[in-house]
Amino acid sequence: MAANEITVVYRWTAKPGKLAELKAIYEQVREEMEANEPGALKMECYFADDAGEVIVHDVFADGKALGFHLGVTAAQHFPKLTEIAVPGPFFFCGDVPTDLRQAAEGMNMGAVFGTHAFGFSRS
Repeated sequence: MAANEITVVYRWTAKPGKLAELKAIYEQVREEMEANEPGALKMECYFADDAGEVIVHDVFADGKALGFHLGVTAAQHFPKLTEIAVPGPFFFCGDVPTDLRQAAEGMNMGAVFGTHAFGFSRS
């Protein structure tokens, strides 16, 4: 993990009968992030069909890239997502700027923040 990178891992649990719609929204989110967010370094979706969940793993270059994502792509989809699914928890890993942290906490989606302590990476 680069010094400024922020990793976000989170879950949405679909309301009854809404899993297919939830998955379709995340297909759109992936397309939009790939096309319009150069600071989004990685986006991975995992489907836990038996639990009715979508689990997402995003990596952003820095707080500015995370802010763009939250303010543009995520903001566009959030109202529909909250109609069809229950958010959280959301784990933010890295140095999240105070304003973004406060915004995430204010959205009541189970935001948890952790700063980098140690680890390793193999290429």
